[in-house]
Amino acid sequence: MTVLHIDLDNTLIYSYRHDIGNAKINVEIYQGREISFLTKTTHENLKKIKERILIVPTSTRSIEQYNRINLQIGDISHALVCNGGVLLADGKKEPLWYQTSLKLIQESLPALDTARRFLEKDVRRKFELRFIEELFLFTKCDEPETVVEELRETLDTNMTDVFHNKEKVYVVPRKLSKGKAVERFREYIKADKVIAAGDSEFDISMLRAADIGIAPHGFRQEYSIDFPLEEMSGSGIFSDELSEKILEGMKY
Repeated sequence: MTVLHIDLDNTLIYSYRHDIGNAKINVEIYQGREISFLTKTTHENLKKIKERILIVPTSTRSIEQYNRINLQIGDISHALVCNGGVLLADGKKEPLWYQTSLKLIQESLPALDTARRFLEKDVRRKFELRFIEELFLFTKCDEPETVVEELRETLDTNMTDVFHNKEKVYVVPRKLSKGKAVERFREYIKADKVIAAGDSEFDISMLRAADIGIAPHGFRQEYSIDFPLEEMSGSGIFSDELSEKILEGMKY
């Protein structure tokens, strides 16, 4: 069995803020608004890929956020959400996977508590502080780059990673990486080969853990990648390029 672990936002789907042309379909509605889209090219490619490869969306999104998405390619049997801490099997939270995730992060809990106290007092925080599924911290801040830098100086970085995506700030246990989730799922499903595709710092460990990692043009230089990686040309939309790359081979 070949498994495709694929990040969602800006890898497979794009918000209404991104110009991906008019040939697109809506895949997410929030508060009555169409907010995320899939190109028609990617949509057609995904349907063909799904015939031979197990597609596993692998996202930092919460369960609620993930459940808003409908890729319109038929049932998705497995998805990894909450940065891999939660496995959804046929739409239901797999309890043993989740309990294992909670055990894996035990040693990071003191660092998470330090981060929580730091962010609760930080005047730059402009959103509630959430402890997502009791796995990692999430909030939104002004000056996110500085907040992340200060958190990294404050915390034991052997225990936690700190990321930001624009104004969003995350404090994540080291053992709750997408890469760890890919390793766990490989054993869970008895995969013969693993492909991974992603576009951000969150995805580096996942790309490293896969047999074949696919990233956007310039990714290797941006993040100083030192492992084998297939970069797209940047001549088209990333989701179109990566899905066409997988279809070309199917040898994966």
